[in-house]
Amino acid sequence: MSNPVSDEATAHWPAPTVDGPVSATVSLPGSKSLTNRYLVLAALADEPSRLRAPLRSRDTLLMAQAMRGLGTGVEDAGATGAFGADWMVTPGELRGPAMIDVGLAGTVMRFVPPVAALATGDIAFDGDPHARVRPMGPIISALRGLGVTVVESDEGRLPFVVRGSGSVRGGTLEIDASASSQFVSALLLAGARFEEGLTLRHVGGPVPSEPHITMTVEALRDVGVVVDDSEPDVWRVEPGRVGGLDVMVEPDLSNAAPFLAAAVVAGGEITVPAWPQYTTQAGDHLRDLFDSMGADVSLHRDGLTVRGTGELYGLDADLSAAGELTPTVAALAALAETPSHLRGIAHLRGHETDRLKALATEINRLGGDVTETEDGLIIRPARLHGGVFHSYADHRMATAGAVIGLKVPGVSVENIGTTAKTLPEFTQLWERMLTPQDGPGRR
Repeated sequence: MSNPVSDEATAHWPAPTVDGPVSATVSLPGSKSLTNRYLVLAALADEPSRLRAPLRSRDTLLMAQAMRGLGTGVEDAGATGAFGADWMVTPGELRGPAMIDVGLAGTVMRFVPPVAALATGDIAFDGDPHARVRPMGPIISALRGLGVTVVESDEGRLPFVVRGSGSVRGGTLEIDASASSQFVSALLLAGARFEEGLTLRHVGGPVPSEPHITMTVEALRDVGVVVDDSEPDVWRVEPGRVGGLDVMVEPDLSNAAPFLAAAVVAGGEITVPAWPQYTTQAGDHLRDLFDSMGADVSLHRDGLTVRGTGELYGLDADLSAAGELTPTVAALAALAETPSHLRGIAHLRGHETDRLKALATEINRLGGDVTETEDGLIIRPARLHGGVFHSYADHRMATAGAVIGLKVPGVSVENIGTTAKTLPEFTQLWERMLTPQDGPGRR
């Protein structure tokens, strides 16, 4: 596993510890997953789009810059709201040469190459050092199967160059997406612009994080693309126009996880407003997960409220559909009264870091009792103590450390700034949530 110290060393952040119940309403910016899907579709559309209340984080700014690099206009529009202005996206002729910085964003490194294949010219891709170990082979192989030339420096990894010819034949393609649902979404997003459309068949083990594929399919239908997903592990995208968008981006439900977890840990209640009644976001699984761990969870007109009951139980959960929630759930499990078994998440070894190894290492560093399994973690009750919780340049590792710090004095999170990947305002929102209104607060 990579060295836990980030490339941009920052001072350790002392995680606040709470003395009593919390009570707050935490408004969150838009979904990273939706913002980046909308940016790609807007770039492929045949008319301008308006993205209302998009997330502005490192990952989405990298995606916006990638679209600009390929010839798409992405500009601020309208009055600036709580989290920034809307984005007006104006499609342009896709062209190179261009250099795409993917950072550490899976959506950028996987969604943009099929778009680059539709451009004319060489489009080079590279990113952070950690990005160079993330799997890219299925996308590279898929593009070659569609007749696209890809030049690699390291087989199946960044950096590489897509030599776009201005069009992609399309047709039928098989892919092994067992390492990431993003491989499926990447090809589906561009499929309507392929000359023959795309019939994509997954061959291999179960596809993780399937709600993200459902999110992609619904986003495609929102812009008028015809998608048939009636057969398991097969998706058919008809060739045709891609319409423009005028869409309000839902709040990021996965980013809500650590804030809602604060109520589970400390007692009291946290409300996240504007929680959708129906959503394809994997973060909606928090409702069932936190309920299983002893919290009182209610979805109402004003949002989602989680109330702590004073009890925190472990759970046996298959998180294959919502692997991104694992760091928060693991942090809670480390504080629980009973053991937990988190399963179905082997694919997390290929995320920003090997999240399973990182979680086991950091929780055990604080006195925990965590064992890695082939596809998950077994977490047993243990008395934790303070210490440094390394982030591995992984935003969700950093927020997991913050959750543990609520109950364990003396925890400091290394490189808390990595939360800017999806939530630049994390520390401000966290401090504000814990600022007491009445009674005891944080120390």
